[in-house]
Amino acid sequence: MKRFISLELLLTLLLLFFTLSTFSQDVNYDPDKKYILGGLEVTGLQSYNEQTVKTYTGLRVGQPISFRGDQISAVIKKLWGLELFSDIEFFVTRIEGETIFLELYIQERPTLSKVTIFGVKKRKVDDIVKETDLKKGKKITESLIANTKNYLQNKYKKQGFLNTRVNIVTAKDTSETNAQSMVINVKKGDKVKIKDITFEGNEKLSARKLRKSMKNTKKRKPGRFWKKSKFIRNDYSEDLSSLIDKYAENGYRDARVLADTVEVINDKRIKINIKVEEGNKYYFGDINFVGNSVYTDRQLGQVLGIRKGSTYNGVLLRERIADDSKPDAEDLTNLYQNNGYLFSQINPVEVSAQNDTINFEIRIIEGKETFLNHVTVSGNDKTNDHVIFRELRTRPGQKYSKDNIIRSVRELGQLGFFDAEQIKPDIQNPDPNSGTVDLAYSLVESGSSQIELQGGYGGGGFIGTLGLSFSNFSIQNIFNGKAYKPVPMGDGQTFALRVQASRTFRVYSLNFSEPWLGGKKPVRFNLSLSRTQQFLASFSNTGRVQVNRDQQFSITGISLGLAKRVQWPDDFFTVSHALSYQLYDFENYRTGLFNFGNGTSNSLAYTIGISRSSAGPGRIYPLTGSIFEVTAKFTPPYSLFSDKDFKSLRERSEELSEKRATEGLTAEELTELETVDQERFKWLEFYKVKFKGDWYTRLVEKLVLRTNIEFGFLGSYNADVGKVPFERFFLGGDGLGRNFTLDGRETIQLRGYENNSLTPVDPITNQQEGGIVYNKYSMELRYPLTLKPSASIYALGFLEAGNSFNNFQEFNPFQIKRSAGVGLRIFMPAFGLLGIDFGYGFDEDLRPSAVGQGPSGWQTHFIIGQQF
Repeated sequence: MKRFISLELLLTLLLLFFTLSTFSQDVNYDPDKKYILGGLEVTGLQSYNEQTVKTYTGLRVGQPISFRGDQISAVIKKLWGLELFSDIEFFVTRIEGETIFLELYIQERPTLSKVTIFGVKKRKVDDIVKETDLKKGKKITESLIANTKNYLQNKYKKQGFLNTRVNIVTAKDTSETNAQSMVINVKKGDKVKIKDITFEGNEKLSARKLRKSMKNTKKRKPGRFWKKSKFIRNDYSEDLSSLIDKYAENGYRDARVLADTVEVINDKRIKINIKVEEGNKYYFGDINFVGNSVYTDRQLGQVLGIRKGSTYNGVLLRERIADDSKPDAEDLTNLYQNNGYLFSQINPVEVSAQNDTINFEIRIIEGKETFLNHVTVSGNDKTNDHVIFRELRTRPGQKYSKDNIIRSVRELGQLGFFDAEQIKPDIQNPDPNSGTVDLAYSLVESGSSQIELQGGYGGGGFIGTLGLSFSNFSIQNIFNGKAYKPVPMGDGQTFALRVQASRTFRVYSLNFSEPWLGGKKPVRFNLSLSRTQQFLASFSNTGRVQVNRDQQFSITGISLGLAKRVQWPDDFFTVSHALSYQLYDFENYRTGLFNFGNGTSNSLAYTIGISRSSAGPGRIYPLTGSIFEVTAKFTPPYSLFSDKDFKSLRERSEELSEKRATEGLTAEELTELETVDQERFKWLEFYKVKFKGDWYTRLVEKLVLRTNIEFGFLGSYNADVGKVPFERFFLGGDGLGRNFTLDGRETIQLRGYENNSLTPVDPITNQQEGGIVYNKYSMELRYPLTLKPSASIYALGFLEAGNSFNNFQEFNPFQIKRSAGVGLRIFMPAFGLLGIDFGYGFDEDLRPSAVGQGPSGWQTHFIIGQQF
């Protein structure tokens, strides 16, 4: 009978032989005899303490020593395992009777003193040193050098540099004890591009379709900058799976890759050939559900959405069972998990395949109904717990619902108090037996207060702005000195103050908002106070601005609003109400903008709005969802209760206005015009309807398409009264409303044109007095550069079109002014949203001076505080 020596025994014998051979043969000793260790001397040390090394060995004076066992070999193995030494040897120095004295000679590995890297950009050197852990004092080992070399080669191969070569050499550093410097030379070479991808064996699906299914491995194509033709091994392996999935989507479940080869053409180009076997085309047969009691077969079949006889699609079947790409997908797994069955399991099983038809069983283990046990929140250092918990759709004792968790994450992100990218719900302590689970939300506070402090030159003088906005304010602690850090925070209220002033105007505003009035229901209360003063300015002969404060136009306003989140048609809807009053006061303010320079106008209006907002998860950079808003603003129809002859007043006003534009008016006629319009607009009467819709569509990862539609119309109840001179639409430019007259106008952004330049010209006065109706369309492609709490930055490209009109009869939604461009947005919590856009207008604007001048051309727009 043959006997074999095990590998473990062989290694033990070799180690024992090596151990015995390391002892000096000058002193005779009996290897079978046990000795008492009389002393241990450590030699060869350069940086380590002798006692430290003795401690590592575990050998103590007075203990028995045997050379036949594994006692000494274990010590050597332990010291080698430290990877601190390049040589280890034991010597017998002398023997006195039963006592033996040993010497341990070690050679320390050199330490790393410095690293020099060639072949990479200087700014990348520190990152490489950190990634490879080549810090000073590191022991230089063969594995360190090999791992560093492999890491760098793989790093650059992933970037498409397939011919990367890395050489590492070390040299003695005489400036330090037992130290070596390291020089790394990286030769990346040229990026290797894929010249072509060819297929063999494909008869059912074209090579074009197969190449398209490979999302990350593309052949070189001129002009395609958004997807590179680099060859990255991991991406290529994933794309081979995607190729098989493409066949599975078209009924070929047996398709497989027989072989794939990467042919090197030269240092810059490779060619990929993939040989496939397609197999036969299959169809879905019977699909039966097994184990379901919560939902009927019909209900499950409606969600599955696959009918008998349809082409087999393995990818679709997998997605209808559980779509991992969408957390809120309409699939069977979410159907159960949104109704409390966290521990449910759903598995499709092929039970038979007859000819070209495959029959399935969807086997369901429903598990026990699951309820939330504990719901906790962490990371809210500033925001009070009640502000967070009132937004959560997950409460202790409720059924587990994945949909409620997703909605809670969105609501927390919409608050703006936390970094939406880092809101992490964590399912803890799941217990299938008791049917309970704990849920923990991890939050990271982000800045919720903003300061606006800026100065500039415009309008003939210096303009200063001071604004403070606190979006997580706590008014109940306003008299609590201890709560000022630097202001009372944590209750989710909004408090904003803004002051802007120059020699020619002043603006004061105060806004307060409470999102949960009474603390029990999501009813938002808003209070807004504002005061604007515009002084008449003129230029002297020397070009200096002269301001007359006795000639001014002022607006004083107050607004109260309530907005309630409703449950129908769904709980994304909000209904809002607002009551506002504005007093327009003219004191000898004759500029031609209005027909009267003395007197007052009053505007008392009620606004109702219906909105639906499902965009998220973040407020700054939404990835999905939509925002719709319809508002209607009404004033009382005063003319119905007045005995004034408004028709005669309007006709006389139009007659005098036309004469002023063509011939000029006498002093008496100017006074008459002011009196007539003062009578017409003592109390403004109008209605104003607006619609705005935004859609956010995630295309790939965080590449988002924002689609926008806007419409606005300012109407009058009584044609005899005419159109009010306030509340009009001014279209074009950055949309920031830089005209300081603030006559209740709305400035609408349309980039690529100068501010207000798409405002129609009034045929009577030949001036741009504001549009009565406008429409706007835009598409914006966004991509984030960073979404960190300290600063969110994203780039964008846009297409926009729109126009405004003097009356509804002239309105044509297809008669539009077009533009396109690119831009950048930076959101910093302390300063809000900042940005810049470069837009090109393809058409003439509506100003009289622009007629016949051709396209608007390139315009630069600076964005401050624009809506997201």
